[in-house]
Amino acid sequence: MMFLSKVWIDWNWVKDPYQLHRALWQLFPDSQSDERDFQFRVEDVQRGKGAFALLLSAKQPITAPVAEVIASKLMPQSIPVGARLRFRLRANPIKTIKDDKRLDKKGAPKSVRVPLINEQEQLLWLVRKLAGVAELETALVMPEPALYFHKQDMDGKIQTVCFEGVLKVLDEAALITLLKQGIGPAKAMGCGLLSLAAA
Repeated sequence: MMFLSKVWIDWNWVKDPYQLHRALWQLFPDSQSDERDFQFRVEDVQRGKGAFALLLSAKQPITAPVAEVIASKLMPQSIPVGARLRFRLRANPIKTIKDDKRLDKKGAPKSVRVPLINEQEQLLWLVRKLAGVAELETALVMPEPALYFHKQDMDGKIQTVCFEGVLKVLDEAALITLLKQGIGPAKAMGCGLLSLAAA
């Protein structure tokens, strides 16, 4: 069971992506676990006021002082194989490389994540993530400004892109799992939510 909700977040919690994530946690006051079971994507930021976000969650969200649930509905429980669907995904396409300048405790090069900048590489990344689950029929890659955040005395930056297009479902169960888990890294920063609609 999954709920798709439209949420309004107060401006004081929108200015930093990490704080926005903390605000959304407050919509699930009965959550007994530290494991996040929701994905989100900021859709519209109104400077000085707040932001609208799309939220996909295992539990139904409840309005909190920092964020209001505007609308919430149950997602369909089945998505037939062969269905053609429009999709939207904000993602952080990355690859992992060995950095010879940074060594681990054993003296070996550390593995580090680097963003994929080339559009063709970004599309191939998405094809790999959807392999066996869905086939891309069309896909646009829209560059976005870098996201800057502050978390526990550390400043960070991620490079996001927005994918939009049409896909065809190959494996219903795998697609449902992918919707629940999200796609790629930086989910706490609003990446990974795959939204679907009739084509």
